[in-house]
Amino acid sequence: MSESTVVVFGEQPPVRLDRLAGRAQVVVCDEKTLPDALPSADVLLVWDFTSDAVRDAWPGDGPRPRWVHTASAGVDRLLSPELTASDTVLTNARGVFEQPIAEYVAGLVIAMGKDFFGSWELQRQRRWQHRETMRLAGSRAAVIGAGPIGRAIGTTLSALGIKVDLVGRTARPGVRGNDELPELLAQADWVISVAPLTEDTRGMFDRTAFARMKSTARFINVGRGPLVIEADLKAALLGRHIAGAALDVFENEPLSPDDPLWDVPGLFVSPHMSGDTVGWRDHLAEQFQDNYDRWSAGEPLLNIVDKRLGYVPVD
Repeated sequence: MSESTVVVFGEQPPVRLDRLAGRAQVVVCDEKTLPDALPSADVLLVWDFTSDAVRDAWPGDGPRPRWVHTASAGVDRLLSPELTASDTVLTNARGVFEQPIAEYVAGLVIAMGKDFFGSWELQRQRRWQHRETMRLAGSRAAVIGAGPIGRAIGTTLSALGIKVDLVGRTARPGVRGNDELPELLAQADWVISVAPLTEDTRGMFDRTAFARMKSTARFINVGRGPLVIEADLKAALLGRHIAGAALDVFENEPLSPDDPLWDVPGLFVSPHMSGDTVGWRDHLAEQFQDNYDRWSAGEPLLNIVDKRLGYVPVD
């Protein structure tokens, strides 16, 4: 294959794309230059996956990249009707974030169950206050999202003795169907959201969902921000309808300093970092270059997203 043009969208280029030297012309662009760069691109690497610029600038029926790869698990910020309908292949970063996110969720579960946040506050106040904490083994978690991240979370929590119900769009061996979710929400001590964002899942955690949960339940979202109606979560926490929550993703990011979510009692806020471990950018760059090797050799790409579903189908 002759030298191709790889457009990298993002303010910062990847740590390295040295394996593309002599094989591809790499063009780095930002939101302003992306529309002009897309028609000449053979491949688009979406390094800044927090932006809607690709969806807004997609050229429709004109010349366009044959392959788009996003350095993220979610693809909802990319998919325009034109991209979805096109023959452009879309791949994602499946395989990079699964275990880090699972470890992050396990850390939150342990911290909440053992009241580490309360201990830290009491230490700050220099107060010696003995308490009893939750036994994690034997508790029950509903993990909503049965893809690789959800499965990694389930495996990690199971190692703590937690009974895990993995919930997917449809039932299959080892996975409960979405139609069972109301019953599972009522039984769960831990409700963990890691579902992809689609028209069916947007706003799925609303007042009705929180009302179904036990008053002792904790809710964690490491999926996509718009899965949650944030005002309804705030009301559930203030009304003590659930015991606590942790959000790593939000409808609008970054969370503004004056957003009321910062001050909601029982809510732990983190800045979309659950999957970001030391060296993660290097892993993303290597994954893209591995797939580029396959693309340039005419071999099937890995992590092909079903653009109609909005995620990589699970084998």
